[in-house]
Amino acid sequence: MNTPIRLPKLLMPRPGTDLSKWAVVACDQYTSQPDYWAAADAFVGGAPSTLRLTLPEIYLEQDGVSDRVAAIQQTMCQYLADGTLVEREPGLMLVERTTQSGVRRGVMLAFDLEAYDYKPGSQSLIRPTEKTVPERIPPRLAVRRGAPVELPHIMLLIDDPDRAIIEPLFAQKAQFEQAYDTDLMLNGGHLSGWFVPEGAETDALLTRMARLSDPEVFRAKYNLTGEHAVLPFASGDGNHSMATAKAAWDEIKAGLTEAERETHPARFVLAEVVNVHDESLLIEGIHRVLFGATADEVIAAANAFFSARGGKAYGGTAASDDAQVFPICCGGVEGVLCVEHSPWALPVATLQNFLDDFTANHPDAKIDYIHGPDVVRQLAQDAHNVGFLLPDPAKEDLFRGVILDGVLPRKTFSMGEAQEKRYYMEARRIIPE
Repeated sequence: MNTPIRLPKLLMPRPGTDLSKWAVVACDQYTSQPDYWAAADAFVGGAPSTLRLTLPEIYLEQDGVSDRVAAIQQTMCQYLADGTLVEREPGLMLVERTTQSGVRRGVMLAFDLEAYDYKPGSQSLIRPTEKTVPERIPPRLAVRRGAPVELPHIMLLIDDPDRAIIEPLFAQKAQFEQAYDTDLMLNGGHLSGWFVPEGAETDALLTRMARLSDPEVFRAKYNLTGEHAVLPFASGDGNHSMATAKAAWDEIKAGLTEAERETHPARFVLAEVVNVHDESLLIEGIHRVLFGATADEVIAAANAFFSARGGKAYGGTAASDDAQVFPICCGGVEGVLCVEHSPWALPVATLQNFLDDFTANHPDAKIDYIHGPDVVRQLAQDAHNVGFLLPDPAKEDLFRGVILDGVLPRKTFSMGEAQEKRYYMEARRIIPE
């Protein structure tokens, strides 16, 4: 079966480890809240913890990063040598995460980095949903380069509205070994995991996942008539972690033979697979505020921009049923911007491409990305600020948008609050034993 998926040999904390101190939230969260990370450090104390194996990104711009990286890699080696980390047989982990949004279900698997490409125009089996910023990779690469283990916080999404791929395994979870069950620190909710060893159940899951790559199933699912590369997996969280793993693998494979490349552990990366239709997975739109412009200026510029691309834009009531309509506010007044015949399928792509062009031609204008509509309206009380209110993206539109438009614009959507992001639990070797 041609698939980018492998069953990993998971590294797990040895029995008796205090898992509430072991599991720590993804390193790219709370980047402007040093108090959070100080509280995490105080809670963990001297106990074994993934806090000692990862680098919270709040420290990336501070002095002493190289010393932190050296300490992380030394602790990785120590945990391997003293048995803090214990390697399991090949298999997968069923993960249930309880948050204020509900119970999110996912499956921990390993994925072939040769099947992933984040560059614009990528046709790979695994692609990001949003734009990757290459400048964010080097500092993260410094942590991974030379590290013996990985603890990525990647979440790969699948589009399975029938809930027929992942969910059947969870109906059987009682028959599997419960590997962990713990509350998470600092209001992180609860985390449970069941280990499924390689066998009939894992074979059946991989067979179900393989159908996502079937070209005929893919074209029928999205009602496609042109040539479009199949997209079974899209990264929803942790894309820069995945891009960093790819960069590290590209460095390593340059010095390997073809035979060595086939099995080297750094060729693969751990990720949690989650169905985008999981009821607890809340996908929220991110609004925009354009500072340094008036509503009249924006509407005129939008018409010029879209007219040059075979469409048109105007303020007021939409004249066409297929127009994309954007609620806007400026100077305390609310209205709409209508765009007809946009070259982009998703409204957020339509808006972001226009705003990027506007700011490129108006150096004094700036964009900010806002989560709450009330904040947008407050900022747009100023007659020289224009707020754009975006709806929450439909889950079925995420994959369609990437397929038709390519990688979605930055800040297209947000998936859950910071405390709902992945906590590190499982690890995996990325250098040969």
